[in-house]
Amino acid sequence: MKRSAGILLPVFSLPSPYGIGSIGAEARAFVDFLHAAGQSWWQLLPVGPASKGNSPYTSESTFAGNPYFIDLDLLAEEGLLEETELGAAKVPASDQVDYPAVTKSREALLRKAFSRLSGSAAEAVRDFTKRNPWLKDYALFCAAKKHFDGDAWYDWPDEALRSHKKAAVEHWQAVLAEDIAFYSCVQYWFFQQWEALKTYANRLGVRLIGDLPIYVSLDSSDVWGSRKDFLLDKTGHPSKVAGVPPDYFSEDGQLWGNPLYNWEAQKANGYRWWVRRIRGASKLFDAVRIDHFRGLESYWAVPAEAETAKTGTWEKGPGMDLLGMLKAKFPRTALIAEDLGFLTEEVHALREESGLPGMKVLEFAFSGPDNGYLPHNYTTPRCICYTGTHDNDTAAGWYAAATEKEKAFAEKYLGVSGTEAVRLALLRCGQGSVAELFIAQMQDYLGLGTEARLNVPGVAAGNWQWRLLPGQVTLELAKEIREMTALVNRCEPAEEPEPEAEPSGEATEEVNKEELSS
Repeated sequence: MKRSAGILLPVFSLPSPYGIGSIGAEARAFVDFLHAAGQSWWQLLPVGPASKGNSPYTSESTFAGNPYFIDLDLLAEEGLLEETELGAAKVPASDQVDYPAVTKSREALLRKAFSRLSGSAAEAVRDFTKRNPWLKDYALFCAAKKHFDGDAWYDWPDEALRSHKKAAVEHWQAVLAEDIAFYSCVQYWFFQQWEALKTYANRLGVRLIGDLPIYVSLDSSDVWGSRKDFLLDKTGHPSKVAGVPPDYFSEDGQLWGNPLYNWEAQKANGYRWWVRRIRGASKLFDAVRIDHFRGLESYWAVPAEAETAKTGTWEKGPGMDLLGMLKAKFPRTALIAEDLGFLTEEVHALREESGLPGMKVLEFAFSGPDNGYLPHNYTTPRCICYTGTHDNDTAAGWYAAATEKEKAFAEKYLGVSGTEAVRLALLRCGQGSVAELFIAQMQDYLGLGTEARLNVPGVAAGNWQWRLLPGQVTLELAKEIREMTALVNRCEPAEEPEPEAEPSGEATEEVNKEELSS
């Protein structure tokens, strides 16, 4: 990976008049900003349909796109929505996602657009469905959930459908054909718009980093359609679930509740589910960050009935058996290891053997001079330096909440004091490190505090809401970021406009003659 820099910003954090960010004009405008700022990468959070708590890490599908991210103005340009319909869906500008407003209006609008689909567009949807085998299960899953009043798949009244029996699947495909066609069309729109956005970004030299949660939700089309790949009982319920032990973020650990993989069964079938998963991600992104990478070495298994993650135990993961196969099958997809949390020598050895770049988070760095996240301790450029991730506070918020000891060491190390000076020094520190890639949250370049934090792990409410306001990202800011980035050879300096030559008297005389004659 060439020495470069990028910015972390979720799609939902983009400005738009419809309550949540989308992948249309504002996304392209942000790509323009990244290009002007000398940034080579746009790092995103998962873009699947969010379920519980609006978290992008709890999705109904690892393959599908979030319907809320579909740009309504682009549908209007295709004649599928009218201006009066768009007007009714608009909400006042805010720095918070308006999930209630989006939930209330979005599906009704998309169904109106679907009702107007015809001709070659309808044929394009059918062709898209044929080319994406995962969509057959996903569309039926969505239609069945709607039909059964939102019940989780393991609570559906038809036992044969719960068990994904062929006859039951075919029966309900016929019964729910109209809704299945609608949900298929929604995915067609998402991927059509995403492909256009990715093409636009890549042409400007901006590449996309996607985030792949290691686990998927129990109530997802992935688990329902591939039950043998997960550790479930005959009723579809897990006996053990995923989480992490007590750590920096939580003294009780984090009880995620995701089903665990049946790694023995997956190995026997050549890890085909993971192959499909990475293949799907590689169509969306230029690089993929494997979230909770340490779970591939050993994972924390918690009894399903436990109230906290404290009672879990470590169990062995697939390691290089899986990673080696994925690297061989997808040589053009850059993989990144999210190697944070409780790390052992075995986890470090797995990352080294896999060759994947790991992560260095500056907000974790200031405990003392031996801390491995301090830039002077980076032993190789093959790593990615972050101010903070989506699970961290903003740089300004971190400094405000730091312990006195941590704050004193940071000020001494960075050579400055005070929130604004430390924020800028932290950015320069990361930019100037030997790490081949430096990523900062957009909030850190804007100088925003804790009010703009994306997520507080272990806290159920108030997450995944912060958004940019219209006009908040400016060309002046892009120029400042580019100067900082070019100074440490992560991008080319901005081209200085050539001074205009002074016109000669003869040329001026000719112009005046033309003006007079006209």
